[in-house]
Amino acid sequence: MSNQPDNEETRKEAAFAAEHLAAESMAADMDPWVVFDARKTPRAEFEEWLQTYQPSRVSRFGDPERNAEPVGWIAVYGPSFCPDGGDVVGLQDDWERLQMSGRHVTFDTVRELALNRRVLTGKWLMHLDSGFKVDHAWRGVAQAVLDGRIGVAKVSPCCPDSDRKQVICVYTEDFTNEEQVLAADAVIRSTGVKCHLSYKPDVYTYLGIYRDNRWHLCPTIYESRFDLECIPRRSRIINKVTNTEVT
Repeated sequence: MSNQPDNEETRKEAAFAAEHLAAESMAADMDPWVVFDARKTPRAEFEEWLQTYQPSRVSRFGDPERNAEPVGWIAVYGPSFCPDGGDVVGLQDDWERLQMSGRHVTFDTVRELALNRRVLTGKWLMHLDSGFKVDHAWRGVAQAVLDGRIGVAKVSPCCPDSDRKQVICVYTEDFTNEEQVLAADAVIRSTGVKCHLSYKPDVYTYLGIYRDNRWHLCPTIYESRFDLECIPRRSRIINKVTNTEVT
């Protein structure tokens, strides 16, 4: 008996899951953000800001009874943060043409598009339980941004009445620069974060490529696991494109 219908159904479900994640991400980006901008806000105000906007206490969807608006992200911009997202519109146009051409889509073709349009930012992702874990990790990461050791980072607000984990994103300027990606991991680990990390180029986000996508692309290109048995303790980072350990 052929399993073709099952395979077709699985593909449809995977495509729906990827598109759902893309829609959720776009909605969060469009809603208001809570931002501490170290380029223009005095450091003396940072501690109060951090306490006021603890990730586990800020609701993603707001609170109509308290006149609280939805919050897409909570973010810290470092003292030397200089946003440069490249030509995202041009990238998306190129992506449409690529798909119409019938060319096989691989990591290398996506990387080529990103380089051509200078859409090179990427981020280390950590998914943490809401409550003390996410608040504690965010405090360390946010402080590293304030100190200029990281350019920018953000954290998702909580979803009350949900067991969904919250995510912290720590950005780098160039996902093709492996040394830069590894250096950011080292800064994250120096703040005390020991959980599993994954690294995703922003080009995948802009093109709506999430897990379980129709092109069978893995949108995370590095994985970092903290080795507690190694002395000195350090991350073991795998390049998922080449399937090699890089640390």
